[in-house]
Amino acid sequence: MPTNDPRPTKSQRRDEARAKALAMRKEQERKAKRNRLIAIVGLAVAVVALVAVAFFIVKQDRDTAAANSTVAYGNGGDDVVPPKLTDVTAPEPANESGAIPVGKDGVGKPGDDDVLVKVYFDFMCPYCGQFDQINSQALDDIVAGGGVTVDYHPLAFLDGQSSGTFYSTRAANAAAVVADQDPEHFPAFVTQLYAHQPAEGSKGLTDDEIEKIATDLGVPAEVAATFTTTVDGTFETTGGETEDGTWRTFAPWVRATTNQATTDLPKLSTPTILIDGTPFEDWTTEGALEAAVESAKAAKG
Repeated sequence: MPTNDPRPTKSQRRDEARAKALAMRKEQERKAKRNRLIAIVGLAVAVVALVAVAFFIVKQDRDTAAANSTVAYGNGGDDVVPPKLTDVTAPEPANESGAIPVGKDGVGKPGDDDVLVKVYFDFMCPYCGQFDQINSQALDDIVAGGGVTVDYHPLAFLDGQSSGTFYSTRAANAAAVVADQDPEHFPAFVTQLYAHQPAEGSKGLTDDEIEKIATDLGVPAEVAATFTTTVDGTFETTGGETEDGTWRTFAPWVRATTNQATTDLPKLSTPTILIDGTPFEDWTTEGALEAAVESAKAAKG
């Protein structure tokens, strides 16, 4: 015969419900405690990671600063009075305006009555890179055709855009060394630095990479090895004090020619191209530079 289980009493059902609710609450508390523990551990790990990252960044910045402390004239500080071109050692072909002139007869050999094309550029400037990509061959052809001298003005406007490595000065100093010791490779070296141009805001090319670009081009290894050579000197601060410093060979000249350019052209930006003193702005159009120069040559009669 089937047996009928007695129905739980109301009291029993209430006790069971309470027991179940108590068990559920304990389980929820256990899970909450576990989640809090996980959160605390996760937060602690995150804090440790952030501290480690901050320490790494600070150390990296200090290492970068230490590695590049002898690159720029007076360490590139804003409190440094820029030197005058007449007071610094310049690359042998450089002229009194702070440019490296390139004429038909070579670097440092301008023609007496040539059309003068002045090019102001910074090796970190992306628009300068575009200018060189479009017009470097045109500049070479214009010079080779005679009657035109190109004044190259390597500047260091954008030292502050290379994460503490003073890339603009490092590249300009290297170009100045090539102009001084191996001038026949100077124009091509400028173009090759732009062919390998780093992004603005990056640390730029390393010294070893700059040296390799030069030697791959044919610059003697003993010349490229002097890109990082330093000299000792003194500099004046805006407070009127004189301090000792160490910097790369032509860093004072780079600082001086940059300052001279901004003095000569107060609204200077890079690239700036002048043809016999007249601004040329249509440099993104292929063939426009050659046409403008031919027009200037015709105007000379």
